[in-house]
Parts: sequence; C-alpha cells; structure tokens
Amino acid sequence: QVQLVESGGGSVQAGGSLSLSCAASGLTFSNYHMGWFRQAPGKEREFVAACSRNGDSTFYRSSVKGRFTISRDNAKNTVYLQMNNLKPEDAAIYYCTASRYFSGSRSVDDYDYWGRGTQVTVSS
Repeated sequence: QVQLVESGGGSVQAGGSLSLSCAASGLTFSNYHMGWFRQAPGKEREFVAACSRNGDSTFYRSSVKGRFTISRDNAKNTVYLQMNNLKPEDAAIYYCTASRYFSGSRSVDDYDYWGRGTQVTVSS
C-alpha cells in the first residue's frame, strides 16, 4: 500500500520559513517524479513545485520561484519543500504527490498518489 505522509506544516508570520517533508512508502521511490500542490479554502488545488526522479530537474510555479526549493533524498524515500519568505497568500493545505510518468506536470490528473496534506498558515 502506497503512503505519502507530509509533515512540517505550521503557523508562521509573513517573512518566516517552514520546511515540509514527505515520507513515501510502498513504492519504488526513485521511479517516481515528485511534486507539491496546495489548496486554499474555496480554491482549486494548484501546482507548487516538482522534481524529476533523480532530482536534477526542478519546476516551480512563478509566484514561489526564488522563495521555495524542492529537493529529494532517494536513500530516505523523502521529498522536501523549503519555503522561505512566506506570504499570506501561501497559506493552504500542502499536498505531496507522486507521478510514475510525468516530470514537472502541473496537472493533478498526471499524479498517481497523494498524501493527506499538511496545513500551512501565514499571518500578516
């Protein structure tokens, strides 16, 4: 059974930082492209960042480029999202996701597995 378990969410003030982690099990992690999406109340789930199977290629939505960094450790079956200079508009539930075939996709339909999410709150 595939499991993606996010951790590291919390509440910060604008300008602060958070580091999210996603531990994967039940799949051959290095065979999967990984991504992070987020969903704010009343909004659709949106792409945040993604990385290729070996982490050499990374992709970001424009609004987080330069502030967020995605990385992965295939030996630990874990993908990370370092978020710096957080803004109130970054507040959302953040989801970890895995895609067998699509690297850097911004479409939820291209991802095979999803975590349950972790809440990020940013106060102004």
